[in-house]
Amino acid sequence: MLNAINTLFNNPTARWIFLKLRVVLALVLVALIAYHARTDLFCIGLTVSLFGQAIQLWSFASLVKNEQLTARGPYVMVRNPMYLGRYFLVLGFLMVTGSVWAGIVYTLLYWFYMYNRVRREETRLDRLLGEPYRLYCAKVNRFLPDFTRVGDAAVRFFDLNVMQNNNGHWNLLATLIAWAVLYLYLLLR
Repeated sequence: MLNAINTLFNNPTARWIFLKLRVVLALVLVALIAYHARTDLFCIGLTVSLFGQAIQLWSFASLVKNEQLTARGPYVMVRNPMYLGRYFLVLGFLMVTGSVWAGIVYTLLYWFYMYNRVRREETRLDRLLGEPYRLYCAKVNRFLPDFTRVGDAAVRFFDLNVMQNNNGHWNLLATLIAWAVLYLYLLLR
């Protein structure tokens, strides 16, 4: 069963279809969330989502893609902070529905997505960056942050220009617009 799920998440055609439909799927998801949203859960969902967005922005502000090994900012504590941030960002939206099942299903689907995508990326990065990347992988956890490394000076890295080059500002804007639309919808219904 797990092999079949992993095969699906690694299927190039399925990944291509999802990539082409991701905006439509996101809009459908936001509409479903809005329809089931509870006003009393808005603040907690927003807080969790913005926590995830903060992790993503920090990741965007630290990452130089495909050119160098990034071992600064949140990448000092965990190898895949952007995926961790994205998990919380979407989880916050789902939390406003009050559906525990939605959170469980999302967590399982996201795990398979993240696990398979990270495996593909690690293979590519190993070929691209070689031994320095392998040493980095030996020191830094794949998914769970190592908070004992918070004192490392490299953790405090944040470069606004790097964030903009990675389009982090657009990611933030899209998140804020989605929350504003949800808020207005809840006010008007």
